[in-house]
Amino acid sequence: MDIDLSLHQQEVITSILVWFKTPSRKPFITLGGFAGTGKTTLIGYISQQLRKSNPELKVAFCSYTGKAVRVLGRKLKDAQAVYPDDSVTTIHRLIYEPTLDDDGAIVGWSRKDIKEFKYGLIIVDEASMVNQAIWNDITQYGVPILAVGDHGQLPPIEGRFNLMENPDLKLEEIYRQEKDNPIIFVSKMARTRGIIPFMEFGKGVVKMNRRDMDTQEFLSDLFMRYDDDTLVLVGYNNTRIKLNKAIRGLLGFEGEQPQVKDRVICLRNSYEHHIYNGMMGRIKSIETITDDFGMYYKSKIALDEEGGYDFEGLISYNQFGAKETLHAEKTPEVDLFDFGYALTTHKAQGSQAKRVVVFEEKFANMDNDMWKKWLYTAVTRASEELYIIGDSLG
Repeated sequence: MDIDLSLHQQEVITSILVWFKTPSRKPFITLGGFAGTGKTTLIGYISQQLRKSNPELKVAFCSYTGKAVRVLGRKLKDAQAVYPDDSVTTIHRLIYEPTLDDDGAIVGWSRKDIKEFKYGLIIVDEASMVNQAIWNDITQYGVPILAVGDHGQLPPIEGRFNLMENPDLKLEEIYRQEKDNPIIFVSKMARTRGIIPFMEFGKGVVKMNRRDMDTQEFLSDLFMRYDDDTLVLVGYNNTRIKLNKAIRGLLGFEGEQPQVKDRVICLRNSYEHHIYNGMMGRIKSIETITDDFGMYYKSKIALDEEGGYDFEGLISYNQFGAKETLHAEKTPEVDLFDFGYALTTHKAQGSQAKRVVVFEEKFANMDNDMWKKWLYTAVTRASEELYIIGDSLG
């Protein structure tokens, strides 16, 4: 792997290698890096350097979402940094295994046996998404962990746990290969100024005025071609609800109830079912169930994150189209999902898509620093195309 490292990148790599080789090392080390600072490149380089002195080392590369894993795996493969006995998978598939009934149906999940864990190092990408419960399970294996994430993003969806709040090591200089990337340019503007002007920054990277008729026509055409490579991000729940309804209409869905092939998002952690806030998927089957306690949907949902595992169970009838998460519905057997065509930026943390549409919406109680984090998190979800829709400069 022949790369041109900056002095600071070399220092970061040396610190990580020294940490790993030190017998009295602490259990984990955190590396924060802004978009475009070469985090994945360094992960690959570190992987190769460690094998020079530890040729038998097996590394488990993992991330929170399936999409993030696919991006990470492709980059590591291109860099020849993945070895035959390594693993590149979601955190979920790395440390959990399904419990099956006599018919082979999944009825629960359990943590994999520590004694059978064969890896000598875990590298967690997009670590800013990891919550307290999952982190506790990862650390139970007693294996050194390198947690890599973006310390410029919003904190995790819920709770106060945040691996990237104050990382041990930081990368903040834009990697030379990314200097001409228009999305990286816009992300730096969002992170440092919180203001993005109306203009075209590159092919498929542009900020448009939502009041222009051309913008409305563009969005209508784009939403008619909505697919799983698209993320639509907003600030307000009212906007999310309206856009979900509009996009579903453009795609040919009739009525306000969820249907087969609808795009959905999980809104509440269920440790029993091993689904987590922010997981995305598509409905494979759904039927309405009514009992003495109310109405529910019996559903099967193909989850993006699991690459083959389906969620099966009861989900809330009332949650679909609701303005807020229905925390009052605390029945453990009933999980919370909603339409997932348009999301709040907080729900999209850790996700990435080829094409991202960001509606700039600033809350009245949001200070400038939080606005910068919100805008930066939103625009850095895009890998190829970025369309920012705004009324003003910020």
